[in-house]
Amino acid sequence: MEFAVVAPVFLLLVFGMIEYGRMVMVQQVITNASREGARVAVLDGSTAVDVGDIVTRYLTSGAIDGANITIIPDNPQDAGFGDPVSVTVDIGFSQVSWLPSPMYLGGRTLSATTVMRRERVQ
Repeated sequence: MEFAVVAPVFLLLVFGMIEYGRMVMVQQVITNASREGARVAVLDGSTAVDVGDIVTRYLTSGAIDGANITIIPDNPQDAGFGDPVSVTVDIGFSQVSWLPSPMYLGGRTLSATTVMRRERVQ
């Protein structure tokens, strides 16, 4: 009798912990991916393709597919010495959830942006 009362609450707590744990994990992976992309973007001679490749490779190693990658400016070589270059990675939580139907975070978009100054020979 007591189990019938406690079990639904216990399961909600367990699934909530799984969902929020996965959200924190994915947020950390996309933060690191945007940071790695920005590191490549600020180097002299780098292209948007180079940045996209390194971000995608990092996300794939974290088992994340389908993220949107935004680089500003579109071509990192267009930024002058010391100009900011930003790399943003975002993905809907429902695309990366381990649960078939996320209960709490289903409509959320996880996003990470890293801004670094362009390194360029003057």
